[in-house]
Amino acid sequence: MTDRGALLRLVRTGRAILLLPFLGIMIVFALEQFGHAHRFTFEPALTVGPALAAVVSNSVWFPLAIGAAALGEAFGFAAWEGTLAKAVHGASILAIVLISLIGAASVLLRNRQERELADARLVSEVAQRILLRSIPERIGVVRAAVHYAAAAAHARIGGDLYEVVQTRFGVRAVIGDVRGKGLAAVETAAAILGAFREAAHQEQALDRVAGWLADSLGRALREHESEGPQGMDEEFVTLALVGVRADGIVEIVNCGHPSPLLLREGAPIRFLDPAYTVPPLGVLEPEEVRPPVLSLRLESGDRLLLYTDGVIEARNAWGAFYPLAERAPDCAVGESPAEVLDRIHADVRRHVGHNLGDDAAMLLLQYAPAPAPTPATLTALVHPRDADPLSRD
Repeated sequence: MTDRGALLRLVRTGRAILLLPFLGIMIVFALEQFGHAHRFTFEPALTVGPALAAVVSNSVWFPLAIGAAALGEAFGFAAWEGTLAKAVHGASILAIVLISLIGAASVLLRNRQERELADARLVSEVAQRILLRSIPERIGVVRAAVHYAAAAAHARIGGDLYEVVQTRFGVRAVIGDVRGKGLAAVETAAAILGAFREAAHQEQALDRVAGWLADSLGRALREHESEGPQGMDEEFVTLALVGVRADGIVEIVNCGHPSPLLLREGAPIRFLDPAYTVPPLGVLEPEEVRPPVLSLRLESGDRLLLYTDGVIEARNAWGAFYPLAERAPDCAVGESPAEVLDRIHADVRRHVGHNLGDDAAMLLLQYAPAPAPTPATLTALVHPRDADPLSRD
């Protein structure tokens, strides 16, 4: 392979950055030619080689190798200029050796930190799979999709929660937002999700599911209170519960959460507000949690958009909130639920101009019952041989 071909290969593989230390040494060499003519030296600048090597490579030996090359060039400069016995040469040699050793040590520490970060990300992925499980594209009579972005750097889970399950009472979903961030918020979200996955199958009335969650949250907050100074009255969870029956009847229970949006083709957007507002879970005693149940009938293709305040409270550089109600109407038809949420999230990012400062979750449920079987299909199911003339003897 030619030298040009080798260089192109480095560029294509993204390893051309490894040439920077060599480029730095070559620049110092060229400056030294200029300095020799004017009776001063650039020999101390050779430390740029091992310093750059520590930045661009994860190999411990690379700064040492570049440092060795820089030492060779330094001795060459000193022999050419007759400065082997001068203090500037000794200082340059010492500086190159120290920078090379420090560069190798920094690479070693950076590699260790990257391994620890990779382990932490692996634990985060496992926790996400346990707490925030993936949602299938279809659950019963519902097509579903979710989009979640955690605010914490390098985190994949946070204080927002969601779940969709198929029960004997229909498809049930929850979306919520735990006050605060960090590990405490994740623990509270885990308590809520665990309670929902049990209560959704046991309780027929959706408001009683909310009471079950409030009771579980109360126990979790009491445990937190016994472990630290933060009191029960300082933590709460906003959430919305949705139940979709096979006949298209949807029930919604809202506990201090942003109201879901009803997206219907050819109709204006509609906020599904409760008859009266109730505070988030954790504010009232569990036995006092009796939220109203909003009930309505869905048409085939109707979509329910549930979201957390991290979406609608996302601000741009001028302090304006993201106008979800203005951007959502065109999501009533067309793309699949997953594509809709991806597009909304990208739009929120454009509105803010950077990563979101709060956890943000969106859940989209589309009522899509299976088409009723035709008489020919029923005949084929009951008398398969009669339905297919080719199958007769």
